[in-house]
Amino acid sequence: MRSHPDPAPEVPAKTLWDLAQDERCRIESFNSSLDEAYRVRLMELGFHPGEIVTCMYTPKLGAPRLYRVHNTVYSLDDDVAGMILISEAA
Repeated sequence: MRSHPDPAPEVPAKTLWDLAQDERCRIESFNSSLDEAYRVRLMELGFHPGEIVTCMYTPKLGAPRLYRVHNTVYSLDDDVAGMILISEAA
């Protein structure tokens, strides 16, 4: 009988909050538990799947971080940034 290898363990999704200062990423999607009103507002601000985002500043003690989308910088706290799923920017 042929044995099948165990499936690879699921890698936790990386979120915008995980970005280090000066690091870039591509937005993949939003966490399914993010309220629709937040999702719509984020997309109005330019946080669309496929967009490139740069973390501009990561202050100490969990304060909101600054993210650049296009030529605009926004401040997002961990509750919101933690709902934006990302991948490495190419």
